[in-house]
Amino acid sequence: MIASIELTAMVDLSTVRNIGIAAHIDAGKTTTTERILFYTRRTHRMGQVDDGTTVTDFDEQEQKRGITIYSAAVSCPWRDHTINLIDTPGHVDFTAEVERSLRVLDGMVAVFDAKEGVEAQSETVWRQADKYDIPRICLINKMDRMGADFERSVETLRDRLGANPLVLQIPIGAAETFEGLVDLLEMKAVYFNKEGLGSSFDVAEIPEDLLATAREMHHQLVETVAETSDSLMEKYVHEDEIGVDELRKAIRAATIKRELTPVLCGSALRYIGVQRMLDAVCDFLPSPLEVPPVKAQDAVREGVEHDLRCDADGPAAALVFKIVAEKPLDLYYLRVYAGTLKASSRLFNSVTGGKENVSRIYRMFAKRREELDRAAAGEIVAVVGPKNALTGHTLCDQRRRVVLESIEFPDTVISVSVEPKSSRDREKLLDALAALGRQDPTLSVTVDPETGQTLLSGMGELHLEVTVQRLQADMNVPVSVGNPRVSYRETVSGIGEGRGRFDRQFGGRRHFASVRLHIEPRQHRPGRANFEVVRKLPTDGVPPEYLQAMETGLTDASHCGVLGGYPVIDWSVTLLDAQLHDTDSSETAFENAARSAFYEAMTVATPVLLEPIMDVEVVTAEQYFGPIMTDLNARGAVVRETRPRGADSVILADVPLAQMFGYITRLRSLSQGRATSTMTPSHYAPISGARMKELVG
Repeated sequence: MIASIELTAMVDLSTVRNIGIAAHIDAGKTTTTERILFYTRRTHRMGQVDDGTTVTDFDEQEQKRGITIYSAAVSCPWRDHTINLIDTPGHVDFTAEVERSLRVLDGMVAVFDAKEGVEAQSETVWRQADKYDIPRICLINKMDRMGADFERSVETLRDRLGANPLVLQIPIGAAETFEGLVDLLEMKAVYFNKEGLGSSFDVAEIPEDLLATAREMHHQLVETVAETSDSLMEKYVHEDEIGVDELRKAIRAATIKRELTPVLCGSALRYIGVQRMLDAVCDFLPSPLEVPPVKAQDAVREGVEHDLRCDADGPAAALVFKIVAEKPLDLYYLRVYAGTLKASSRLFNSVTGGKENVSRIYRMFAKRREELDRAAAGEIVAVVGPKNALTGHTLCDQRRRVVLESIEFPDTVISVSVEPKSSRDREKLLDALAALGRQDPTLSVTVDPETGQTLLSGMGELHLEVTVQRLQADMNVPVSVGNPRVSYRETVSGIGEGRGRFDRQFGGRRHFASVRLHIEPRQHRPGRANFEVVRKLPTDGVPPEYLQAMETGLTDASHCGVLGGYPVIDWSVTLLDAQLHDTDSSETAFENAARSAFYEAMTVATPVLLEPIMDVEVVTAEQYFGPIMTDLNARGAVVRETRPRGADSVILADVPLAQMFGYITRLRSLSQGRATSTMTPSHYAPISGARMKELVG
């Protein structure tokens, strides 16, 4: 649905908040978003996750499953501010949606279940926010749930996330007695009227039984905030009165610097606390003007860096962070970092080196669109028109060609074979898979060289199940699906030397090159490349284009190892020698010679097969603890820790992915449906000799 054209006036960026709502699955993100849209009058009734009527979960599969699969963007007004909000998935299989959303946001609301506190995916989301230096506030949600424990939830923020929580509210009651909250800044009790679905609230004096606790917590709040501000510390030491506005200003500064993390409480389902959370977003999270300038590399001059300030004037620069494959034209989501985008204009794609059209610009409201004539720095919009841009590409003005930092996504860990049920549909299948690949960077499609099967790889069983259903239901391509396969990797455990020689006649000329190198293991470190190429060649006689060709050959060779043809990770190659001919050498020759030398060296360097190990968290009632532990041990689990969480027990374990297929069904059976689990990729570990022989012969 497209609204009529809205000619945009220049936005006051100081009143804009670009935020995301992120959390573990079932913490209440989407319900919170529904309440936000209702209270900001963007909707006239609240949708329910269980009914499949929410605004942001508009996809058919999201409605059927009752979970968020795709991040959805909405804009809403609050207190003369504009809040651009992205509701993100909580399931680990769709963590890429969170990754690319956080890459372009200025702030985050982290939502936690008051009974569970910090859970596995909460930690993942928090680490992602840390990577992008995103200020955040916390909402301890579901205070109406049986077993809700506000204090313990705050402690888990310290213990498991290393956060410095600043408690701004405390609950009045818990579980069935939860009825409101105490605002520790204003020292007032706030009760939300359920008859009006929480739209109105009453401010009253703090109940007598909470007054002593509230005073003590208020004192702690003032002391903690004063430690972040020299002027407030001076007042605090001299016991001068510190006003509420002064505290708010200092809290805002400390939150933006990530020195403090404000903590709120509520129950989105019971309409309690959401408006106060919106106030906190406006009060404490940064506007686009308050975040540091974005670093961008010059696309023409190597080593030159630009600071892109959030300024609507000057050359435009925007990052593509999401693509939705649609007919007739794909929809590209952009964060504008500098300048102003205009409809019916052309931009330079600094990654491909080509030009891209920007035909139309939209402000998104979930699946609805409002057409704009322009979008200024600091805004998040969607456009149609580009043809060759991908997620992570930079679109910019040709007058200043820059490359913004791209978005890194985790490697796939699981595959299934997909084949069309009719040979006539093969081209249709490949086109559909290409469209899905543009939309989801964590999907990859390869063809098994031995069987000719098309392999679809993703982040987990649910991820692939959802993708296959999209193929069949949305894209009308009936497919046969094979059993899940683990995406193994290869590496070397020793040092090996290899020599590759290429001497062939083709294309009417001779092509000659010889390369000698040695390979050795390289310690894995998160965030850095899987491999390293070190040049120790004689200083003269090897042209740069041949050096580049050798590195290209090595990179290509590493995509297919010597054991089972799996990608090779965590290796370092040193180029020792290169022989060339004055007239007969070529880039093709050096590329192939390096590839041959790599395989020979790897064969000598004791190659090993690696399997993905999953970080598994199981939450169970005590009576099912024994059977669940027995089952995990039978799957080859290494249990790292067990600990209580309220009345439940938490099991943390490392388990080979190959042993976890169908685990959810088994867990339900063992616990009568009461235990829950999450899995996140942890690391790769060597496979035993017996299993490696079984897998690759």
